[in-house]
Amino acid sequence: MADDKGSFRMEPKSSSSSNTTTTTTTSSSQKHHRTFMMAENILRILVIVLTAVSVVVTVTNNQTVTLYTFQFEAHFYYSSSLKFFVAANSVVCFLSVLLLIFSFLRRQQTHERKDYYFLFLFDLVMTVLLIAGCAAATAIGFVGQYGEDHVGWIPICDNVKKFCRTNLASLLLSYLAFLVNLGLTALIAYKCTV
Repeated sequence: MADDKGSFRMEPKSSSSSNTTTTTTTSSSQKHHRTFMMAENILRILVIVLTAVSVVVTVTNNQTVTLYTFQFEAHFYYSSSLKFFVAANSVVCFLSVLLLIFSFLRRQQTHERKDYYFLFLFDLVMTVLLIAGCAAATAIGFVGQYGEDHVGWIPICDNVKKFCRTNLASLLLSYLAFLVNLGLTALIAYKCTV
């Protein structure tokens, strides 16, 4: 009988212990989910800020110089590569804002794996779009700085130094946005596998 009472007393302890473990696991899971959501939102806001500033800097950048009585204006709109660069950054900024709104709307609910899969696809497309825009702007910037002897293009950055320096700053901001978006894509990919 004494053994029966002792075993009877142990069952509630193990039962309450398993309830405590379940509560702790649920609490830990919710804390992990909140931490993940906060990291995702911070990275997405950083991408929005970097791409938006890059677009504003490029669009507002212009310089007019006079060469041999000819007036020459340097502006992003005269280069298809820089127009693509601005378009790529604008699209990424806009889609990141939409995804941030989506994330805030679904903040209270737990995301399903398919939600993270679609987020991963969007972030992957935005990462590729950003690096394509950066590559186009880098190529035209290289030609502007050093020219291309084989086709007779002369460097123009000696004449429009302010324009080239400002475009370089915008390009660096966009490369930072690319790196942040790449990290965000890796974070979402990790969440898809967990």
